Amino acid sequence: MPTMSSLTIGALAKRTGVKIPTIRYYESIGLLPEAPRTGSNRRSYDDGAVNRLRFIRHARELGFEVEAIRQLLTMADDPGRPCREADRLARTHLAEIESRIARLEALRDEVRRMVEGCAQDQVRSCHVIEVLADHAHCLHDRH
Repeated sequence: MPTMSSLTIGALAKRTGVKIPTIRYYESIGLLPEAPRTGSNRRSYDDGAVNRLRFIRHARELGFEVEAIRQLLTMADDPGRPCREADRLARTHLAEIESRIARLEALRDEVRRMVEGCAQDQVRSCHVIEVLADHAHCLHDRH
C-alpha cells in the first residue's frame, strides 16, 4: 500500500475526488507539476500534490477558470506576497457571477411571463409561440 508521501495516480484520485483523466489533464496544462516516475514508470505523488489538487478542485467548484486558478496557485506558492491580486481575481469572479445571476433572473422572468400568459388554447393564440416569434413582446432587451 502506498505511503502518505508516495501515492499512485489512482490513490491520488481517491484522496482528492478528482478523476484520473482530469489529473493527467492538469499535469498537461501545468496546473499540477508533472509527477516523478517510479522504476516501473508509474507516477508517484506526494502530499504537496494532494494539497495542490484539492486547491484546484475547490477553485473549480467555485467556478474559477483555469487561468485564474493558475494565477492563484502562483500566489499560493509565494505566501509572503500581498494578497491584493488574489482579492482582485475573486472580486472579478464575483462580479461575473452576479452578472450571470442577473441574466438568469431576467430569463426566468421572461419565461415565467410567457408561460403565465399562455391560455393553452390553440397554437395560433399561444403566447409562448407569440413571444418566441417576436422579441418585442419581451420585457428585457437582453436575456
